Parts: sequence; structure tokens; C-alpha cells
Amino acid sequence: MRRAVIKAGSSLLSDGRGLRRESVRELVREVAALQDRGIEVVLVTSGAVAAGMGGLGLSEKPRTIPQKQAAAAVGQIDLMAFYKECFAAHGRAVGQILLTNADLTHRARYLNAKHTFSTLLGAGVVPVVNENDTVAVEELQFSFGDNDNLSALVATLVEADLLVILSDVAGLFTKDPRSDAAAQLVPLVTEVDAGVVALVVPEPGPLGRGGMASKIEAARKTAAAGIPCVIADGTRPQTLRSVFDPQAQCGTLILPSADRLTSRKHWIAYTLSPAGGLVVDAGAREAVGRKGKSLLPSGVLEVRGAFGPGDCVECFDAEGRGFARGLVNYGSAEIERIKGLHTSRVEAVLGYKVGDEIIHRDDLVLLP
Repeated sequence: MRRAVIKAGSSLLSDGRGLRRESVRELVREVAALQDRGIEVVLVTSGAVAAGMGGLGLSEKPRTIPQKQAAAAVGQIDLMAFYKECFAAHGRAVGQILLTNADLTHRARYLNAKHTFSTLLGAGVVPVVNENDTVAVEELQFSFGDNDNLSALVATLVEADLLVILSDVAGLFTKDPRSDAAAQLVPLVTEVDAGVVALVVPEPGPLGRGGMASKIEAARKTAAAGIPCVIADGTRPQTLRSVFDPQAQCGTLILPSADRLTSRKHWIAYTLSPAGGLVVDAGAREAVGRKGKSLLPSGVLEVRGAFGPGDCVECFDAEGRGFARGLVNYGSAEIERIKGLHTSRVEAVLGYKVGDEIIHRDDLVLLP
């Protein structure tokens, strides 16, 4: 084990009155112990909004975007100051990294963030990551959606060997343990398939945004990058020690996929948000999905949305099922003019030709 990303949820770190300071101290103690073993750690933390509730006089989770942003502005200061204090007690320095979706969807900024993480880790500094809730409205609504998915993207970005998601639940259960005493912990998931998704109880806790659904989705993303994930109860003493102990059973371990995506293709599939869509015929669906071919103009039936060259789009079959994502060589207006045509006619219709493909296979990723 060389490098781990550890995500700590809101319910673990804070309550309606502010930070759970002893919980933060215990988390930092365990992270420092991992570093003593030579493991580099990136900490993805929730809790800024919840930590700021007390300062704003709020007794329940903020409901409006301005309230959430204000709570994040107040809470982020306390959160990072206390992390700095706790890590300093163990002789460790911390660096704050606040991310928005745009930081990771823009390829150059994505790579710049990667270099920043590498430099911090090389200097022995613990990167403490959170969403930039103070300024990014979309992050509070739908973009990352929650820090579970952010932690998955960070794990891929830094090429981690393990993602650990700490919450107030012990892992994935066969039923809802809050209402069914017969619920049993699922210790091992070899593949995030429909059967696993059917076990998910989607409701988040009172301070969080994700719930188990977002944790399983995060595990699916890391699995595609060849990274295992553990979902465990961070409220129990020495949880991280148990996670990294080969002899201990702790939480739910979700194994990585055998078909690992390259970093670039993972970025296309799981970091970018599609700007539009293309409906393709059965022949194109077979060529792309089964034979690993590029998407050509002749296979396109319909263009959905407005997008430009280089944007990410989702590919749908004739029944409306999404099956792939990729970066287009042509914009939506251009594809509308050349859809259904043989590649030999593209230049005559447009007056130029960027390439034969609407999406080259090197820029095309099949979705699970």
C-alpha cells in the first residue's frame, strides 16, 4: 500500500452545533499512524456546511443555496484551522485544496491539480480536499453531488491504491439495518452490478447529501480505474487501523474491475458531464460496443442538445439506452448536416473535414 484517499463524511465530523472535535482528533491520529507506516494519505473531508450552521444560528440543515454557501464560508475556516492544529500535534503539515467540477472537467486544470497533489505528497504534506461550496452553486445542487463522488475522482487523479469512505454506517447491508433486524453486512463485493445496486438504501443522513447510493457509485468509479474501495463505520474506534489490517474484517470491500480504464478514458467517462447526445443505429451500436470501432457519421440517427467540437457527449441506442461517452470531432450543427452520410461526403457537405470519425475510438468509452 503506497497511497490512500480517505473520505470522512459530515455525520462523522459534525453535528448541528458544529464540529465533533474529538472525532476529528481521532481521525487525524489514525491518519498520522498510517503515515508512520509509509502510506501517503489524501483526506477528502465533508463538514464545512454542517460546521458553519452554529455560526449562522441554524438548528437544521440549510435549505437554500445562499444559506449553504454562507454556512460553508463560516464552517470552512473552522474546519481547516482545526485540521491544521490536530495534524501539527503529530508533526504534520496540511494543505487545503478546494475543487469545483470545472477544475476537473477542464483537462489542463485536471492535470495541473494532479501536479499539485504530487508536489504536496512529495513534501510530506497532507492534502485536505473539499468542494468549493462557497462559490460554486452547481456543486451544492448536482455537479459532484457529494464528497463520495469527489473522493472517487480524487482517488483516480492521484492514482491511489485504495479509497476508504468513512461514514456512520458499517457498510453495505442486505436490507436497511435501521428498520430490519435481519439485515446482514455484505463484507465483499466483486462487481457493482444490478444486484448490488438493488441493495442500496438511497436516503442520506440529516447532515449528508449522498447516502449509500452515492458511496456505491463512487466505488463503481474507482473500480473502473482499478482501485478497490472500502466503506466503513468511522464512528467506531480505530476503524482505519482495522481497514488496513489484513486479519481484520471491517466494512464492505469493493474490488476493482478487471478491465481497467486508462486515466484519460476514466476522465471522459466519469469526470466530464455530457453536453449533449447522439442516437445511433443498430450497426453503429454493434461496431462501437462490440467491435471497439469509432463512431462514423453514417451511424448517427439523431443529435440531442447543442455542443461544440471537443465536447463530451453520450451515445444512445435506438431504444434510448446510454452505452458510451466520447469527445466529438464536430459540433452539433455540423453533425446535424452530415448524420447518416458516408465519410466520403463529409467534405463536400461541410466544405472541410476534420476527420472521418464523429468520435474516434481513442476518445470513446463504453459505460457499464
